[in-house]
Amino acid sequence: MDALKSEIRDGMHIDWDMPIVMDDGLVLRADIFRPTRAGKFPVILSYGPYGKGLAFQEGYKTAWEIMERENPDVIRGSSNKYQNWEVVDPEKWVPDDYVCIRIDSRGAGRSPGFMDHNNARETQDIHLCIEWAAKQKWSNGRVGMNGISYYGSNQWRAAASKPKHLAAICVWEGWNDNYRESSRHGGIACSFRKNWMEMQVKTVQHGVGDRGKKSAVTGETVCGPETLPEAELRKNVDDVWKRVMDNEMIGDWYEERTANLDKVDIPVLSAANWGGQGLHTRGNFEGFVRSKSKNKWLEVHGGSHWAPFYTDYGVALQKKFFDFYLKGKKNGWNKTPPVSLLVRSPGEKFTLRNENEWPLKRTQWTPLYLDPNQKTFSQLPLKQEAKIQYDMMGNGVTFAFPPQTQEVELTGPMALKLFISSSTVDADIFAIVRVFDPKGKEVLFHGALDPKTPIAQGWLRASHRKLDKKKSLPYRPWHSHDEKQPLTPGEIYELDVEIWPTCIVVPKGYSIALSIRGRDYEHDDAAAVLSNMKHPMKGCGPFTHDDEQDRPPAIFGGKVTLHMGPKHQARLLVPVIPKKK
Repeated sequence: MDALKSEIRDGMHIDWDMPIVMDDGLVLRADIFRPTRAGKFPVILSYGPYGKGLAFQEGYKTAWEIMERENPDVIRGSSNKYQNWEVVDPEKWVPDDYVCIRIDSRGAGRSPGFMDHNNARETQDIHLCIEWAAKQKWSNGRVGMNGISYYGSNQWRAAASKPKHLAAICVWEGWNDNYRESSRHGGIACSFRKNWMEMQVKTVQHGVGDRGKKSAVTGETVCGPETLPEAELRKNVDDVWKRVMDNEMIGDWYEERTANLDKVDIPVLSAANWGGQGLHTRGNFEGFVRSKSKNKWLEVHGGSHWAPFYTDYGVALQKKFFDFYLKGKKNGWNKTPPVSLLVRSPGEKFTLRNENEWPLKRTQWTPLYLDPNQKTFSQLPLKQEAKIQYDMMGNGVTFAFPPQTQEVELTGPMALKLFISSSTVDADIFAIVRVFDPKGKEVLFHGALDPKTPIAQGWLRASHRKLDKKKSLPYRPWHSHDEKQPLTPGEIYELDVEIWPTCIVVPKGYSIALSIRGRDYEHDDAAAVLSNMKHPMKGCGPFTHDDEQDRPPAIFGGKVTLHMGPKHQARLLVPVIPKKK
């Protein structure tokens, strides 16, 4: 298949299905949007599996409709004909003298091959695509990567592979640790991986051909010119869920798909979402803190997973960053504060505040001791031994402060120390930090995908309690996941649960609570539905942990006892932020 065609339309020179030959001879296909005038321009490159010819409006209908309704600035200034899920709109970039390249990943869309997500072959493909783009006659030799989620997470690995011409990356809500952030939370398998393959990936696999969608712009089949038999399609894709099920502990498969942040040393803009509990949030914070880049910035916002990227706010931020590093424009970006937070309050209210580091240096790390007598917190260690039991498959137990007598801000990661015994050989801990209004109703917050979520979550399988002492921090325990340590029923074990970073200003009269349970959190409101998600969402979005192969009821359906007191000081460590003086 030769390049479909080149044409000028909507003020852009567009090359459809441009071939890019890999080192093993396989030909990937790219759509290239560039200025119509002659010249050399910086490149914004994205590589992923969602079908470059599939319109956002068609492939992700409800997400588009919500964005169109709630963020009208996204729609303005564009015909929106070239909108794709989670990548830049070329109509908003090409007029500012950028070349936008969208590449269908190996085995996806119009690129043939075996589909194996996030592996070393994919990283090598991206590396080669970057170097190819840098050498084209219309390129100034400076390539940046930009995009959300999949198009963000693969940037960490691409940067670690050190392509000569990759000048900067903007990772917008992108994980980097395949095990801890994507596949197994605290060792517990996240069912998102299974449903994601069925809903978002196999539907645009190369070879679906005539059975799939057609591009609204070109009229060509989104999933390649050929239509392959179902049996061949199945042979052409790795079974990700089987890999997750077959590999409970960290090994080569996960490590190959995890970025080595020690090798990321180019300029980085890491944009996180407070509401991304369950997939990307941790990766953006860890990527910012642990990458070796001397020039790196952290931006944290709220709202949906997709909309902020496309808003005037998001586009202006991205362009200022890339203008500085890809065009050499002296726009003052280098004087931008390292950390920019949209501080969250109930009612989806956000206040922009600049900071110098993460976690914040002025954080008052405050232990809240679990008191089972009143199911509350004590700011002093308990003096008497006590315990409380719950059914793993029930609602667990909730500890709550009385209503706040003054406003308090919690911004940062949290850590929960527990002492438990189980009636079986294991136990899964789900830790949920919550906020209640003065009338006792839970205040829910807009998550990245689920519009109603609690403020923070953490997970740990008790048999995965082993810590890496060198990597662990008081506020962020690091589990090695390299050795399974089953429990002896009735014996007491110490657990350290990582709770992902969050931000909330708790008003006077509101209360802070912690729920500990043995299954996913669910709120009492109506479930939310997105067309690209398999199941209605009840508080955790699609990031649930409900596979019975991973969580057999005989083991994870028993009883857990929480132990507290002088010898078992169970506590939640919270990041209290004093006001700036």
